[in-house]
Amino acid sequence: MESYALLIGSTLSAGTVIALAALGLLVNEKAGIVNLGAEGMMLCAALAGFATTVVTGNEWLGFAAGALAGAFLAAVFGVLVIWLNTNQYATGLALSLFGVGFSAFAGQSFVQAKLPELAQDGIPYLRDIPLMGPALFDHDPLVYGAMVLAVALIWFLDRTRTGLVLRAVGESPQSAHALGYPVRWIRLGAVVFGGALCGLAGAFISLEYTPLWVEGMVAGRGWIALALTTFATWRPARVLLGAYLFGGVTMLQFHLQATGVQVASQLLSMLPYLATIVVLVLISRNPVWIRANMPASLGKPFYPGS
Repeated sequence: MESYALLIGSTLSAGTVIALAALGLLVNEKAGIVNLGAEGMMLCAALAGFATTVVTGNEWLGFAAGALAGAFLAAVFGVLVIWLNTNQYATGLALSLFGVGFSAFAGQSFVQAKLPELAQDGIPYLRDIPLMGPALFDHDPLVYGAMVLAVALIWFLDRTRTGLVLRAVGESPQSAHALGYPVRWIRLGAVVFGGALCGLAGAFISLEYTPLWVEGMVAGRGWIALALTTFATWRPARVLLGAYLFGGVTMLQFHLQATGVQVASQLLSMLPYLATIVVLVLISRNPVWIRANMPASLGKPFYPGS
C-alpha cells in the first residue's frame, strides 16, 4: 500500500509540470496563437529558477525568476508573430531550439551546484496521515495551485467578459477588431501569460521535481504539454486530467522497476512518449471532432487592415 501511495504522490508531482505548461499553452491557443517553443522556454526557466535559488537561497524568488524568463521569451515570440507576422510554427521551433542551446551553454557552471535547504513542503498535520498524507498532502503549493488554476480558467473562459473576448479573438479576430477590441494586445497578453506558466513549469522541474540542473532536463515535457492541449480539446479540466494521466505513465516506469518487474528500462522510459503518440493517432482519426472544438483562427495571422 505504501508503494501505491508514493505512486499517487509522484503522479501528482509529475503531472503538475505538464499541467502548468499545458494550461499556459491552452490560453495561447484560445487567442489563436500556436507556440511551439514551450520546450525551450521551460529549459531557460528551469535554469533561471535554479540559478536564482542557488544564489539567493529563496525558492520563491526562483519560481518568480522562472516565470519571468518564460514570460520574456514568450513576449519576444509574440512581437515576432503578432506584429511582424512571422510564421508561428517556424518561430516557435526557433524559440525551442534557442532555449535548448542557450540553457546548455549558460548552465554549465550550475551542473554541480546544490540547492540550499528549503522549508518542508505539504500541509502541516495532514501530511503526517499514514498513506494518505504522502499521497495527497505532502506537495509543493504549486501542485495545488495547478488544480486551482484549472478551475479558475474554466470560470474565466466561460463566465467572464474578458474570457469571452479572448475566445472571440481566437475564433474571429477580424470581427473582434471591428468591434473595437485591441486584438494584437489581447493576443500578446495571452502569449505572455502562457509563457509565464511554462516558466513556472520549468522552474518546478529544477526546484521540486528533480532538484538539480542538468542539460536537457525538461526531456520533452514541453512537447507533451503541446500535444495535451489538442488531446484535451482545449478544455482546462481535460488538460488537468490528461496531465495526471501522462504523469502517471511517467512514474509507472519507476514503480514497476521498484516492484521487480523485469522489463528493460529503455522500454519503460518510452512509455510517456509512446502514450503521447497513441493519443494523437486516436484523436486524429476524427478530424471533424477536432475542428469542432479548435479555435477557428488558430495559427492564422491577423492583419488589422484586412
